[in-house]
Amino acid sequence: MENLVYAIVLLPLLGFLINGLFGKNLPKILVGSLATAMVFGSFCIAVSLFMNFNSESQPVIVKAFEWFRVNGVQINFGFQIDQLSLMMVMIITGIGSLIHLYSIGYMSHDKGFYKFFTYLNLFIFSMLLLVMGSNYLILFIGWEGVGLCSYLLIGFWYTNEEYGKAARKAFIMNRIGDLALLIGIFMIASQTNAVDYLSVAENASKFELDGTVIIFITASLFIGATGKSAQVPLYTWLPDAMAGPTPVSALIHAATMVTAGIYLVVRSNFLFTLAPTVQGGILFIGFLTAALAGFYALRQNDIKKVLAYSTVSQLGFMFIALGLGAYTTAMFHVMTHAFFKALLFLGAGSVIHAMSNEQDMRFMGGLKKYIPLTHATFLIGTLAISGFPLLSGMISKDEILVAAFAKNPIYWVILFVLAAITATYMFRLYYLTFHGEFRGTEEQKHHLHESPSNMTLPLIVLAILSVIGGFINLPHFIGHGHYAKLMEWLKPVLTEQSYSQMEATLAGVPFNTEMILLAATVLMFFSVWFIVRNTYVKKKKMAVAEESYTGWEKLSAKKLYVDELYNALIVKTVEGLGRGGKMFDKGILDRFVNFVGDGAEDSGKAMKRVQNGNVETYILIMSLAVGIILIVNFLLQ
Repeated sequence: MENLVYAIVLLPLLGFLINGLFGKNLPKILVGSLATAMVFGSFCIAVSLFMNFNSESQPVIVKAFEWFRVNGVQINFGFQIDQLSLMMVMIITGIGSLIHLYSIGYMSHDKGFYKFFTYLNLFIFSMLLLVMGSNYLILFIGWEGVGLCSYLLIGFWYTNEEYGKAARKAFIMNRIGDLALLIGIFMIASQTNAVDYLSVAENASKFELDGTVIIFITASLFIGATGKSAQVPLYTWLPDAMAGPTPVSALIHAATMVTAGIYLVVRSNFLFTLAPTVQGGILFIGFLTAALAGFYALRQNDIKKVLAYSTVSQLGFMFIALGLGAYTTAMFHVMTHAFFKALLFLGAGSVIHAMSNEQDMRFMGGLKKYIPLTHATFLIGTLAISGFPLLSGMISKDEILVAAFAKNPIYWVILFVLAAITATYMFRLYYLTFHGEFRGTEEQKHHLHESPSNMTLPLIVLAILSVIGGFINLPHFIGHGHYAKLMEWLKPVLTEQSYSQMEATLAGVPFNTEMILLAATVLMFFSVWFIVRNTYVKKKKMAVAEESYTGWEKLSAKKLYVDELYNALIVKTVEGLGRGGKMFDKGILDRFVNFVGDGAEDSGKAMKRVQNGNVETYILIMSLAVGIILIVNFLLQ
């Protein structure tokens, strides 16, 4: 197993090194195939390890080497293979390999083709370090690695100044969360004399329930999670990340970087269960994020921006599950979301490819007859995220709704409304893009065509996963234990207290009540579908420019002016401080330094007149000096 674990991590690293060093001189097909094969190889190895694991298997620690020692505490560089890490590795490498394959066709005409695949492989390597590391420090290395790669990939087309700004914004906002995460790790180390997960879990019982220390630690970890997983207030970078090529959007938004925060909280469940106050904060932030992002998505016209805010909203759903203590529920939605959101982003990329890089839905329409395969798969992704019965998104989202109802029926009502909003903006996107009359230019219409097979094959695979993915964790009314399969699978990575809390929550809703709740969500789905279809197909309502909206629609299109608010309060303030610092630097510091320098120069010029090589002058000065010394000495006696 040890060699297989190393291979999972090292294969993408090998692809990064080969393409980075030699890719410029290699054929594009070889570069893309090599990068894809490396990630797919890691996926195959992960599946083989998965087949040898079960819900009773204990974590396997693979120690690579002793990293360093501090105050007698030994820190090892190694990997932890357990149910949670295997689940994440299969999602990352499985979805990642499909995105790599898709990118071969999508980026085929790009001059930076080899650099793109170099960055993709480095991204996958960093993400594998994050989820496979056996301690918080290795997690942090991977955490920073994906931050760097996201900067490189978001700003890949760096000649566009706005894209460069988007990359910089993502990098800076993530640094805020990263600092909090690092502080949390230092606090864990100081309190437990360990940073590896197993040792920290063993020592977690020493923390006082909702004590000051555990609240500080978990709050720091959660702030770190809000940065990577785009929660309020550190969420505005994610929609701007659409500046990167569409495969990057799929990679960041679907299964990898944005799920790092969810993984961190689930991995640290032994700490968060001891901090109910912080769990309450997670719940509140999850609700706020899901509501704001859902509202913004209702009136966006950029197809990728709608999907970006959809991702932020769905991440809010996952954090709601974490706040409820339903850790496996959050992971279940991470998995299903990876399937249908990767499908939707890659489908959007196929649309953009067909539309000659047009992303505005106002200039699309009627595309289903021009790109039928993209249309069919995109419809499946739309139905999945919107809650069509028995598709993956409906099953995982229903589990969150049940957990919310068990905690407080008001939570269920709020989530019910948010789920309706999700269905609304997704069906709006679907109908504006694929139905009605084509609204683009004649040149665009002339070039409309289905994407090549290396782009459509990933769409087909993801569409199948979006349909059947939910059957991994069917609810009890279809013949299984109440969401038991994934709960049992992840049981070894949860503390007894975490598992008991979650089990009580998910089993706390009577069967008849759950059937009523399920019927309500199904009725809501078909009602929203009917209303949106009637609005955009029969009544032929069209999207308009942001400036043309009024009332709530304008607030939605302008994202409640949050970006403008951040720009005024934070960006302008920092720029003002920078200008003030520049004035201080030039007006005071530079003048002082120049004064000292000028003084030294002037004194040197004065001394130069004395040091003229004339012996008589030197004797005179010596005589005067001796005379002055004698006079001073006489006066002091």
